Amino acid sequence: MGIRKLNSIFKPQRIALIGVPADPNTVGGLTLRNLVGGGFRGVVYPVNPKHEAVLGIPCYPNVKSLPKTPDLAVITTNARVVPQIVEECGEAGIKGVIIMSAGFKEVGAEGRELENKVKQIVKKYEMRVIGPNCLGIIIPGQKLNISFANSMPLAGNVAFISQSGALCTSVLDWANTEKIGFSYFVSIGNTMDIGFGDLIDYFGQDPNTRSIVLYVESITFAQEFVTAARAFARKKPIIVYKAGRFPESAQAAASHTGAMASEDAIYDALFRRAGIARVYNIGNIFDFTDFIGRKRIPKGPNLAIVTNAGGPGVMATDSLMIRGGKLGKLTDETLKKLDEVLPPYWSHGNPVDVLGDAPPARIAKATEIVMNDANVDAVLVIATPQAMTQPTETAREIIRLSESTSKPIMANWLGGQSMYEAMALFNSSGVAAYQTPEQAVRAFMTMVDYSRNMEALFETPKEVPLFFNYDRQTLREKFVNQIFPKQKVLSVADAKALINAYGIKSTKPVLVNSPEEAVKVANKIGYPVVLKIDSPEVTHKSDIGGVVLDLENDHILKAAYLSMMERVKIRRPGIKINGVTVQKMIDTEDAVEMILGIKKDAVLGTLILIGMGGTEAELYKDQRLEFPPLNERLANQMIESLKIYPLLKGYRGRPPKNINKLVEVMIRLSYLAADYPEIEEHDINPIIVTADDVVALDARVVIDEETLKNPVPQYSHLILRPYPERYIKKVTLADGTPTLLRPIKPEDEPMWLELLGSCSKEAIYSRFRYNFHFDSHEIATQFCYIDYARELAIVAEIEQQGRRKLIGVGRLIGDPDLETVEYAILVTDNWQGKDLGKILTEYCTEIAHINNFKRIFAETTKDNKAMISVFKKQGFHIEYESDTNVSVHKELQKTAN
Repeated sequence: MGIRKLNSIFKPQRIALIGVPADPNTVGGLTLRNLVGGGFRGVVYPVNPKHEAVLGIPCYPNVKSLPKTPDLAVITTNARVVPQIVEECGEAGIKGVIIMSAGFKEVGAEGRELENKVKQIVKKYEMRVIGPNCLGIIIPGQKLNISFANSMPLAGNVAFISQSGALCTSVLDWANTEKIGFSYFVSIGNTMDIGFGDLIDYFGQDPNTRSIVLYVESITFAQEFVTAARAFARKKPIIVYKAGRFPESAQAAASHTGAMASEDAIYDALFRRAGIARVYNIGNIFDFTDFIGRKRIPKGPNLAIVTNAGGPGVMATDSLMIRGGKLGKLTDETLKKLDEVLPPYWSHGNPVDVLGDAPPARIAKATEIVMNDANVDAVLVIATPQAMTQPTETAREIIRLSESTSKPIMANWLGGQSMYEAMALFNSSGVAAYQTPEQAVRAFMTMVDYSRNMEALFETPKEVPLFFNYDRQTLREKFVNQIFPKQKVLSVADAKALINAYGIKSTKPVLVNSPEEAVKVANKIGYPVVLKIDSPEVTHKSDIGGVVLDLENDHILKAAYLSMMERVKIRRPGIKINGVTVQKMIDTEDAVEMILGIKKDAVLGTLILIGMGGTEAELYKDQRLEFPPLNERLANQMIESLKIYPLLKGYRGRPPKNINKLVEVMIRLSYLAADYPEIEEHDINPIIVTADDVVALDARVVIDEETLKNPVPQYSHLILRPYPERYIKKVTLADGTPTLLRPIKPEDEPMWLELLGSCSKEAIYSRFRYNFHFDSHEIATQFCYIDYARELAIVAEIEQQGRRKLIGVGRLIGDPDLETVEYAILVTDNWQGKDLGKILTEYCTEIAHINNFKRIFAETTKDNKAMISVFKKQGFHIEYESDTNVSVHKELQKTAN
């Protein structure tokens, strides 16, 4: 069910309000009053068999009796009768439903069962539902208020989506005071059907929505959320406040909306990978909304501060430094201009202290000068109520300046009653105004963090060549069918065999069951050796004395074996012991101990972990989580975020460690994580990193027995689709040139830029339909760094004089509903006329067919006769729309994947 059907909810012409009572102060009564009194131009049908009319509007006994089929049904009845009502709506052909009623999964098992009944009915009739347990929706631009909130906000450019109805009312109250407007205001409640991802997709197509603010208690449709957020956040900011950060508050969140909470670090990774800015204080949402509601986004972290008092300027600077911002370094030219207009005792730097006797003109002129400095990305103007201060007149001057610049200007008018009029002027004129310097800086840095996050997310990675000694599919069949069913926690030997198969080096443990066997093995592999207890019931071997290091001879080894077994049996009596492993002692004196791991979250899927390793790993918690798949840049960013990163770089004269090898190992582990949804947890701890190599000393794999018994679709455990290797294909062009067809990847950016650079202006225009300026990293990332769940570009690669080169690309871009796909093709001039256009089009059409798209379409120019001929031969319908434009399309039959 797609986002197109959301029009029935957000663009209704007829609305049935079901369960509305005669009392105007109930949920149903307030909703009807808001609908009628808000200016809705459509038709409202109150439905209640007990009343002839409500608020003077004729009432209907049931859905069947309505004169025309509504687009939207709004249900406010008792929860027990909601399934019956939804069934009646489905039978009547109503496609959109808002369920305001509470009493579903948020109240426990009985409510969850009731919600599941509704869900089945919704699926049966292909309806779309917001709720249950929600406040409703408000669309100020349409004068549509389908909620029981007290007021209608102003129309604006911010979409607000919240799982908490109570928070919605607080935000509305604040927004009306601050004169902040919204494009959409949605309370989604339990997210039984429509979730954050659906709404981000829908609002992303709305030109009036320039940013989105989310209040999240839990994410239930993780793949849809990330895919939608990444598509929106590349062009417009999304900010999120996540409630339930810790176990205690997470339980409170679950009792509030029935959500299953996840660890806060996992949500951090989720938002980071989606390109979303996160705030940790609910007040920051208001600050940020104020900022982005004014339509100005800073291009960098360099802030200029203009103030009429030194103290607040210092406060703002402290806050900026703490949050990783920068004071813009004013140029000599700027300083000279400031000298000309300011008294001799001004601060002669940034912050610009214009002194306490500054009249409005002086403050405005100083602001104008620093605003025009190329080293300044935004300006914060601070005014305090001193004897000479004219706050209202100064505010008017700052407002006038803000209208002449694209840079954000923020205002902090410190004080009380004397500042009220000025603050009201700022709020009504589009200048973000704050009560304290810290608030202003927080809002500014949230936007800067968003920009930094997006920049880091789309850095071009280096190619890391990987070769596997085994066919991964054959290997998978062996482990899933033969090794994983043995036990929930794999033996150390099996766990290490798995990582070895993926090219991750480890020590080789040998399982023994007596001191004599241990001595025999030690003499074979050479002293010194390590003894470790092997038990599926022990996670931390050191905690029970199950590890003995650096054993140098037979006598010491035998004694260590016996005493270790005695310790373990005393500390953990009755546990299953497979035996003891003997392995070569590795010199770790000049190595860094780390941990690598895989964790499968019940809600958000599989993640990769890296951090400080060893027995203290959980104590220091120096770690970073990311969602696979990983590439070189993401792996490096994870490593660089760690506190122990300086040790890897080479600390105090020690040699630097082999970070490139560590990156390779992380990418190999990412492949393993993608290939095995059956892995619930996977610890490689410790894994040592030396100047030359990376070696795993221990490994532990925990199997998800439910997934093992009931296999899941490929990659359903991942929130991001990995590189689609199955679409790699070798072909031969008409002139005999061997060519590799494969999906594009971020590492291809240099070759992609070279491909476009070798095309004529005519070829570029034929592909993009305008004079496309492609030569920038920002543009290239949009075409090379793609979400494989929605988009696929097949490049044609050849090798010429020992160098790889791209000579063409066919691109498929699916709509959010994944029903219709747009196709575009570009072939370099020198390789036209060699059947490459035909080959790419055939293959891309085949891929669209495999992925069950219903329709493929493309556009070209009338003079592109070669491609028009290709489309005709492949069964596309051709339409000549004008003297220059041609559109083509082809209906595709559904097939099995």
